[in-house]
Amino acid sequence: MKISSIFLYSLLLIFPCFISSQTCQNYCGKIPIKYPFGTGPGCGDLHFQPYVTCNDQQQLTFTTHTGCYTITSIDYNHQIIYITDPSMSTCACKQPSKGFSLDWNAPFSFSDDTTFALLDCSTSSSPIYKSSTDDKNSTFPLCDSKGDSICSLLYSCEAISRLSLPVSTCCVYTPVDLGPSFEMDLQKLQCTSYSALYGFNGQESNPQGWQYGVAVKYKFNFDNDYPVICSSCEKSNGVCGYNNEQSFVCNCPGGLNTTTDCFYGESWSHGSKVSPRGTGAMLIFSFTWFIILAFIQG
Repeated sequence: MKISSIFLYSLLLIFPCFISSQTCQNYCGKIPIKYPFGTGPGCGDLHFQPYVTCNDQQQLTFTTHTGCYTITSIDYNHQIIYITDPSMSTCACKQPSKGFSLDWNAPFSFSDDTTFALLDCSTSSSPIYKSSTDDKNSTFPLCDSKGDSICSLLYSCEAISRLSLPVSTCCVYTPVDLGPSFEMDLQKLQCTSYSALYGFNGQESNPQGWQYGVAVKYKFNFDNDYPVICSSCEKSNGVCGYNNEQSFVCNCPGGLNTTTDCFYGESWSHGSKVSPRGTGAMLIFSFTWFIILAFIQG
């Protein structure tokens, strides 16, 4: 076999590697992925990658020191992530939980719409209760008094009402009450479970129709400015990411990376810029076959 034939065969074997699929994906399951999030290492913003990832089952997850949670949706316009905790109690089910917390150094905070209800708390020993100065045998909760109706409605749910728990063992916790570290340790608070909701879905008096879950806000950076270079990348069907030097890259269809966007040059056709999808692969395709034809003719 001639050397040229061996080289030609090698090119044909490695050619599919050059036209591999886009490394960073625009979707994880049915959830669209935009900056600052990514589907894996090298995708999105480096500071968000440890917390938001797309697993092998195409599920977008949110990770803190208290566990790994499923992301149900992302509101990119208002910069809010909606999370569900499988150990959280709802109107349909009450179950024990360790609580939910955010990492203090992560670029997240609780949305103002998030309301936490601590359930089955010990009125005699929980730190959220304190003795009355007038009567040391009576206690009153350090909770949001406006949340009394939420407690009453939650305790009216069959899953909770059959436990015959006094409504006084429920405490509505607003995010600001969790402190600067956003810590909700139910063991320390001496409560057996919690429920969280971010909306009533127009059914304020029907806890079965409430929107259960945790709404978490995020910021791009200190000034919360969306990077202009990333906007240009996404408009060209690219996905924003970073390289080994932690510098910005635009991951384009075909698996190519650029430092700007996926519009390769100023190519115009009938007054419109040529679509970037597949352009990189076409360039490699043409170059590869140029080499192949050169060897054939040689």
